[in-house]
Amino acid sequence: QVQVVESGGGLVQPGGSLRLSCTASGSVISSANIEWYRQAPGKQRELVARISSGDTTNYADSLEGRFTISRDNAKNTVDLQMNSLKPEDTADYYCKAEIPVGVHWFTYWGQGTQVTVSS
Repeated sequence: QVQVVESGGGLVQPGGSLRLSCTASGSVISSANIEWYRQAPGKQRELVARISSGDTTNYADSLEGRFTISRDNAKNTVDLQMNSLKPEDTADYYCKAEIPVGVHWFTYWGQGTQVTVSS
């Protein structure tokens, strides 16, 4: 059984930084495609960043280089470093893991971690 868990959310002032972590218990995250999504109240869930199993990264254009996704195999995590945070970054952030099991791929969602950017 695989469980995806996010951590690192919280309250931060505009211009501050947060580092979110995603881990998948029961699996090796180094083999996974990992995506970070966010969803604010009244809005659709949007893709923020992606790192493939081959460590190719992609970001939403609107981030303007403020976020960085990376993999830490020693910790079995994928992290999202968020810098220069803006109030519009306020949302629940979710980790989605696509994990290979044999010749099959399975998708797992974490329960989310809240990020609030406010003075």
